[in-house]
Amino acid sequence: MPNIHFVTSGKVLEVPEDSNILRMSLRYDGDLPNRCGGGICGQCVFKAEEGAEFLDKVKVQERRKLGEEWLEKGYRLGCQTFVTKGDIAISWDEETTTQVKKRKPDKLKQEVPAAK
Repeated sequence: MPNIHFVTSGKVLEVPEDSNILRMSLRYDGDLPNRCGGGICGQCVFKAEEGAEFLDKVKVQERRKLGEEWLEKGYRLGCQTFVTKGDIAISWDEETTTQVKKRKPDKLKQEVPAAK
């Protein structure tokens, strides 16, 4: 089973594969900040310090809230992210959280199906 190391709070949790990071933090007191749980508020933003390859694919809601700028720096939303088959280490800080919370979600371009 993978471990989530919550660097900011100093806690390490052993969790089942394919566990949601925010849910595990809430269940086992990992202390990841949170509010809505739906990828809208940005409160649960974290940076993958180690093991980013063991996180699942970026979701549409993360892409909208964080934008490419934050995603490229290694940030994800705890409510939208799942740990897969290996250990990860995550951190967060108040300044980044404040900036992400203020960010307006991107409007993603919808693909128009080609005419037949």
